[in-house]
Amino acid sequence: MTISQLQATVDRWITTVGVRYFSPLTNMAILTEEVGEVARIMARTHGDQSFKAGEHPDLADELADILWVVSAIANQEGIDLTEAVVNNLHKKNVRDSDRHRLNPKLQNKQ
Repeated sequence: MTISQLQATVDRWITTVGVRYFSPLTNMAILTEEVGEVARIMARTHGDQSFKAGEHPDLADELADILWVVSAIANQEGIDLTEAVVNNLHKKNVRDSDRHRLNPKLQNKQ
């Protein structure tokens, strides 16, 4: 599935099954909630906290939730995410072409 197909799929689902888009502020709150769920899984998988007995974390599903909400927000705001990602990659390639490679903090640490 391409990014454009994802945006179209999200729009089709929201406008049929979901009835309508939530307000942009509600979608921002939902995005924050979903990012928090990813953070919770990461903190317990890679940090010092542990999962509760019987928990079944699904990082892939939570990341997919984030993509869904980002697509919904982009749709509401009239943003073509494919174009936005291409432009963002170009910006990073121009701005950061040497930044990380020359960063002494990133040298020889593995």
